[in-house]
Amino acid sequence: MDITSLQNPRIKHIVKLREDKRQRQKDGLILVEGFDELTLALSCGMLPQTLLSAPELVSQTLSVPHVEHLTVSRAVFQKISYRENPDGWLGLFPTPKRSLEDLNLSTPPLVVVTESVEKPGNLGAILRTADAAGADALLVCDPRVDVWNPNVIRASRGAVFAVPAIEVDSQTALSWLRSREMRVLAATPSAQVVYSAIDMTGPLAIVVGTEDEGLTDFWMSHADLQVCIPMFGKVNSLNVSVSTALILYEAVRQRRKPE
Repeated sequence: MDITSLQNPRIKHIVKLREDKRQRQKDGLILVEGFDELTLALSCGMLPQTLLSAPELVSQTLSVPHVEHLTVSRAVFQKISYRENPDGWLGLFPTPKRSLEDLNLSTPPLVVVTESVEKPGNLGAILRTADAAGADALLVCDPRVDVWNPNVIRASRGAVFAVPAIEVDSQTALSWLRSREMRVLAATPSAQVVYSAIDMTGPLAIVVGTEDEGLTDFWMSHADLQVCIPMFGKVNSLNVSVSTALILYEAVRQRRKPE
């Protein structure tokens, strides 16, 4: 067992990385916890700086050649974990470097844009859906939670490594979308047109905002289309990840070629 002390400096550093965005940015490191998430990160070409495992907790083996692998006690792993039921695997990875110029778009492209989404669970769920739907990228505009927050990675089940997620300001995102001749579709309860009535077969960017405030005037005024999701109950909004999933999969349905 390499580390058994809760006061070990490396363990304290990992805890700080988990809790402090500024520490992650300063060190250029992110935490990835969970066997499935680590496996997906590795399959996407990510290489960890360090792997940690708790032999008392692990049920699956993972071997990465030429990477430091430290074993820790159950108590130590529970201190660094951010899960209720950890599986005993955690990795420290260099923060991926991504930019708009690096994106490879499909034909026709399909991009998701989020504005000021603040809950890690929602951003992670949107990433999972974007991956499942085959979206080209997620542009995270004016974020209130960073893409590499450990809880975003957890909620995305590692999809953050499969779908390029880029933090960018709204004006830069819009300019980039215009340069790619993509139609901008804004999701808002105030729209008069139902999302399923829109042709989504061409180059498309789906823009969603927060549940409480919706999209700002910037996106509402620059959108080519505004669409709503029909609601027949008493609540006045849907979870933003659910709204995104409905619209994304309508685009998938329209784009599928008849068999």
